[in-house]
Amino acid sequence: MPLIAGHKKRADHWERGQPIDDPAFLVRARNAHSNCAENFPVFAAVVIVAGLLGKIAIADAVAAYVFYARIAQGLSHLAGTTLPFVALRGCFYFIQVALILTMIWRLVLG
Repeated sequence: MPLIAGHKKRADHWERGQPIDDPAFLVRARNAHSNCAENFPVFAAVVIVAGLLGKIAIADAVAAYVFYARIAQGLSHLAGTTLPFVALRGCFYFIQVALILTMIWRLVLG
């Protein structure tokens, strides 16, 4: 079986259900990326709806802060898995959710 880049894993290597043999930083980076991919569709949908309703200014006022909180969450995810970093990551996630809910609230109220 051919090997993938780096010649350390087979091309048919699949991690799901298997022990992870990657360095801890790489696992955290992959998890941080997954968090972005999971949360982005909700944010994108709210921004698209704001645009379709002609209320893009509501999204404009908040979107940069959602982005900054997303970056901070990703960086805290990469920094470590100790309780302070996990708490910080959760705080930045809560900020994103609160900002997205704020956008939805402002869109609904008009």
